Amino acid sequence: MSKEYQKEHTLVNPVNGNLAFKVSSFENNTYFDHIQRLNYYSIILINRGKGKLKIDFSEYDFTENMLLSFVPYQPFMLESDEDVSGFILNFHPDFFCIHKHQKEVACNGVLFNDIYKPPFITLEYSEMQNFHTLIQQMKDELQNAELAQYELLVSYLKIFLITASRIKVNQSPKAKQDFAHIKEPYILQNLKDSIEKNFKTKHSANDYAILLNISPKALAKTTKLYFNKTLTDLISERIIIEAKRELYLTSKSVKEIAYELGYEDEHYFSRFFKNNADISPQIFRETVGFARAK
Repeated sequence: MSKEYQKEHTLVNPVNGNLAFKVSSFENNTYFDHIQRLNYYSIILINRGKGKLKIDFSEYDFTENMLLSFVPYQPFMLESDEDVSGFILNFHPDFFCIHKHQKEVACNGVLFNDIYKPPFITLEYSEMQNFHTLIQQMKDELQNAELAQYELLVSYLKIFLITASRIKVNQSPKAKQDFAHIKEPYILQNLKDSIEKNFKTKHSANDYAILLNISPKALAKTTKLYFNKTLTDLISERIIIEAKRELYLTSKSVKEIAYELGYEDEHYFSRFFKNNADISPQIFRETVGFARAK
């Protein structure tokens, strides 16, 4: 197969032989029609097709001209009755760590790990063309290994992530308008603030109802309407994100991380983590964690 028509372009980590960075194209949905749990970041650019995105605890409609983004081991699948085509960009944390480069890229909590908004953005024609250009530049660089290949690929990836994050931030006000019918929108920001301040010590939905002085039933209804998730789901996701960050960046023991997140029983925490991430904390660290080689 000539390079021009090559569907997959991959960079392998020379130290361990694992995937570091990959750009590939797809012409149908066979790759995504079952649950994906990948040990690297994934960004899917939908050129054509529509269907259902199933991810974590939620389900959304997807259409052409969308960009979808997923963190390592985040379960997702695409269901469609028609051919779906586009590009997928994968990168391992060893290649580019969004936590370590947060100040440079600022995509963590926006493009990735945003538990309050859907994991996708809708793109204008010019934005799609811009991403297509970046993908082609990445492909060209992967096909022709030259001096400072890693640095140039990281630069292209940074531009891609920053551009996508800016688009998502700019689209946020539109999303809020869609929910203008909610009678007490202030409660939503208060809830988000409360989760951020208390997720390490308060793990039940009832805890937050008490904090916000609202009935559990009313809070549950508002949470489901706005975030398309239960409050328990939101709390669990926030705890898992923090646990992954600690496993990802530090050499703390699982027991230490569990205790810092409000779990005195390490084994209970490990079961909670595996139930929500579909992988044990130790395996996550071994396959994704930046500090695993220390």
